[in-house]
Amino acid sequence: MELLEKSEPILIFLAIILGLIFSDIPSLSSNSSYLITIFLFLMLYALFMEVNFSDIKKSFSNYKFTSRALIINFIWTPLFGYFIGNLFLNHNLDLLIGFFMLILTPCTDWYLLFTKMAKGNLPLSLSILPLNLVLQLVLLPVYLLLFFSSSNTIHLMDLAESIFIFIILPVLCATITKFILRSRIQIRNRLTGTLTSLQTVFLAIAIFGIFNSEGEVLFSNINSILYVLVPLMIFFVVNFILAYVVSRKSGFSYDTYASLTLTTLARNSPLALAIATRSFPNNELIIIALVIGPLIELPVLYIVTKLLLYIRRTY
Repeated sequence: MELLEKSEPILIFLAIILGLIFSDIPSLSSNSSYLITIFLFLMLYALFMEVNFSDIKKSFSNYKFTSRALIINFIWTPLFGYFIGNLFLNHNLDLLIGFFMLILTPCTDWYLLFTKMAKGNLPLSLSILPLNLVLQLVLLPVYLLLFFSSSNTIHLMDLAESIFIFIILPVLCATITKFILRSRIQIRNRLTGTLTSLQTVFLAIAIFGIFNSEGEVLFSNINSILYVLVPLMIFFVVNFILAYVVSRKSGFSYDTYASLTLTTLARNSPLALAIATRSFPNNELIIIALVIGPLIELPVLYIVTKLLLYIRRTY
């Protein structure tokens, strides 16, 4: 992992603090929306440049692992997440949607760092990344419409616009770039490497823009945002136990078990944040819940890696 990737949690925290500190500057906060759109687009362009969708077939080199990971991530988690979200957040629809979007999208970056720390199967975890990315591209809008289309919060045109700006356009730009540089492998690899190293910077600038423009909303709703903590912790505990039970029943080795645990626990896809900023421009709590989530998640994942290493002794 590169230094910037390892320091991503620190940069996100700093971006939040700086965004709040400078939120009283009107000329800056009034233009923050441009920062958010531009740098989320650049981050997703960098992500699509890095991911080779033709590698999806590699995900099925271990069909048993892949099938169980996909069932947990894209069938169990949406249903369970919607249930516990309604149980604890039905008084605040925006927080419910933000929580749901957070847990619906598997992580596409730092789960690899935690997998490495927990002595998991890193190549296996890496192989499932393109498939996780494609499925969340397809299923996030589907699940949002399925569960929340009757709430009058989701507007089809806003959702379609966000999908175009943050999915179709970055994929097209990345595909065109790869095509242009198809015979210039060294230049393409250098460009991809540079963009990959800058993903964290792009994300941090976008998060700065979010908190710079929504500082007042955060301070006036700080108690409400803490409500997300309860269902999120229940999600982590239940899925941690579920991954252990599934791994034991499936006869997985420890390294495969660790990979399954972290690929089904780690959330925070930048895709969810990008779609939320365009689809729900007047529902600030949805966006803030998505950004606050990782600050809760990261300490939990660190504790999980320590628990996995302890379990490794007797697994």
